[in-house]
Amino acid sequence: MADDRMDDFRGWTLGEWRERQLDGRGLERLEALLASLEDDDTAWISRLSTDGLSARWQALEARRAAGEQLSLFGVPFAVKDNIDVAGFDTTAACPEFAYAPSEDAEVIARLQAQGAIAIGKTNLDQFATGLVGTRSPYGAVTNAFDPRYVSGGSSAGSASVVARGLVPFSLGTDTAGSGRVPAGFNNIVGLKPTRGWFSNRGLVPACRTLDCISIFALTAEDAETVAEIAGGYDPQDPYSRRHPGTAPVALPIAPRLGIPDKLEFFGDTQAEAAFAAAISRLEALGAELVEIDYAPFAKLAAELYQGPWVAERTAAVEALLETDSDAIEPTVRGIVQEGFTYSALDVFKAEYRRAELSRTIGQVLNDLDALVVPTSPTIRTIAEMAEQPVAYNAQFGTYTNFTNLADLSALALPADFRSDGLPAGITLIAPAWHDRALTHFARRWQQALAAPLGATGRPAPGVAKVEQAAGCVRVAVVGAHLTGMPLNFQLITRDARLVEQTLTAPRYRLYALAGTVPPKPGLARCADGEEGCAIIVELWDVPTARFGEFVAEIPAPLGIGNLELEDGRWVKGFICEGAALPSARDITAYGGWRAFIADPNR
Repeated sequence: MADDRMDDFRGWTLGEWRERQLDGRGLERLEALLASLEDDDTAWISRLSTDGLSARWQALEARRAAGEQLSLFGVPFAVKDNIDVAGFDTTAACPEFAYAPSEDAEVIARLQAQGAIAIGKTNLDQFATGLVGTRSPYGAVTNAFDPRYVSGGSSAGSASVVARGLVPFSLGTDTAGSGRVPAGFNNIVGLKPTRGWFSNRGLVPACRTLDCISIFALTAEDAETVAEIAGGYDPQDPYSRRHPGTAPVALPIAPRLGIPDKLEFFGDTQAEAAFAAAISRLEALGAELVEIDYAPFAKLAAELYQGPWVAERTAAVEALLETDSDAIEPTVRGIVQEGFTYSALDVFKAEYRRAELSRTIGQVLNDLDALVVPTSPTIRTIAEMAEQPVAYNAQFGTYTNFTNLADLSALALPADFRSDGLPAGITLIAPAWHDRALTHFARRWQQALAAPLGATGRPAPGVAKVEQAAGCVRVAVVGAHLTGMPLNFQLITRDARLVEQTLTAPRYRLYALAGTVPPKPGLARCADGEEGCAIIVELWDVPTARFGEFVAEIPAPLGIGNLELEDGRWVKGFICEGAALPSARDITAYGGWRAFIADPNR
């Protein structure tokens, strides 16, 4: 954990922010954050004022005083400026289009209901049309590792502020890859949810039938935590969908992953080498890599910009095209004007092709746990992008454009760096509603990768092993004592400190115990020959002087014993008496207690 200095908050994960904002210095910390933001930072379009921050903080304090439990109390986040946040203008990176929304978008309302504070609106490729981050009158957003290179778009600003550790998470959007390409270029996680999981009410549409609000975070765990809060059915959004509750919540320990039979890197040998290294890492984690025919995926990807779907973008800005077309950035204007060239006949023919290709893609994925692809096959400098703005943008979408047309979930992850020091990510893609299964595997991936968080230089949680604090007992917690869970206060009030999130050795099974209040799990080590799984745990250092009273509060059939971690360490941890297991429900497939609790259909 970071110490108490105000300048140490950059690069904190969501868990660190959630814990520290309860220490009585939350407002001071946020004021310091706002004061540290540079006026010429093109990642931002607008930012919260000091007065605005004070008002929001006072409102949160009043809610806490009234007894509300706010799981994101005082946590700052950023919002792509095509999503409505009351108190900020929505510009979609076009000043002539700007308006002042009267209410928050639904996803913003859900996050702020849990105490999160939107501290600013971020820059984007105008009207979310582009994968580059340069098509904005507010300036190009540069790569967090090398300012000569593009940041990726359209959610450029949202990715940049997370990569640099200014906020622990941000919201973007993803129609063609806008929530994944910037993640890959900036060494962060980009969660593109299943279409309809997040409400789009309050979003300026790009392609209304395909748009997804997305999440950027430093870790897959953080992205999933935000998604569980922001997501959910919205009856006022005609494209919102209810979670069916039938999809898996974890990939197998040895997942079967598809890989395109023909990979295109457009001559970028460094990107090719980085992806080969990532494939080797996946195999070392036990994944089976299977070559698949990528032709139907590529054909469907081409439909997004080379077919009549571009007319959806035209519909989104039709009024501005008719009244003030010069207000639209030239490259964006050229793209959206193409929509006028298609007929209704073209649309229906394209829809038939989409349905046929999507069915073929679904059949391919039926034999796999997920597909793994480069997030982008290459990266370009800002100067190169100015020379070939359309062609190079199309290259970036090689492995992203088909995803929403085929109704798939996707998760962009950091991977091995290129030899020139730039990030090169991978993306896991699976059928709709497999989001939780992807993030479950992503935790293992990030721990094995041991890459720094974004561009902060900070090690990922669980990578740099923190020495056990003097005078403390290290305890692994697995259920109701996890951060944000009902019994976490039993640790906090005894001055215990969160050390890291990690995994057990793959020799355990997790059970939901019957009749416990609050609900609790039981963790049991497998017998020889019995199939086990790696279960998510948090490690806490509990002062030795308080350890006895902490253990005294643990009710039967739970207790404290010795627990083996994935990296071979042994720590004290929660275990369960075998006599309680026959009446318990085996929830090992969830991979952890938090995923089980978050499942609305459990």
